[in-house]
Amino acid sequence: MIKRALFLVPLLIAGCGESENEDIKKWMAETSKDMRGKVEKINEPKKFEPFKYDSDKLVDPFNATKVTAITDARQPGPKNAGGPRPDLSRPKEVLEAFSIENLRMVGAMQQKGVSYAIIKADANLHRVKVGNYIGQNYGKITKITETEVMVQEMIEDGSGEYVYRDSTLVLQEEKK
Repeated sequence: MIKRALFLVPLLIAGCGESENEDIKKWMAETSKDMRGKVEKINEPKKFEPFKYDSDKLVDPFNATKVTAITDARQPGPKNAGGPRPDLSRPKEVLEAFSIENLRMVGAMQQKGVSYAIIKADANLHRVKVGNYIGQNYGKITKITETEVMVQEMIEDGSGEYVYRDSTLVLQEEKK
């Protein structure tokens, strides 16, 4: 008798649970019958315009004469004499040992009509003014405002000639 009761109890419990699910299924069917999914229209892809490489008008990067032109450009001579050159005979300043990306402007001040910027390099603070050199690319400070330091760097291009590049250090808050 006990075996029969143990067998019937799970059947009775399973029968009772079915009616609760029917109410939920009915409610879900009524609620979702008016719902429709919305699919947003995708924009048309941009038309691809192929690039036509015109080798007659462009420099061949594998041409051996280009390699010798670069080698000749690095040799001192009349080819580079007219362009800008860094003054290698002047003594280096302290901030020229740091890459300009690793320097941060943390303040600005004026003293006797001269504008100064406070530059942080590693854990040290340095006071600089217009005319000081900064960074590893022969950068010279050209202008100091309350919020930025403008630097004109002299970098070497692929042919061995030096060209000017303008960089800016922007005032940054000190992280604590």
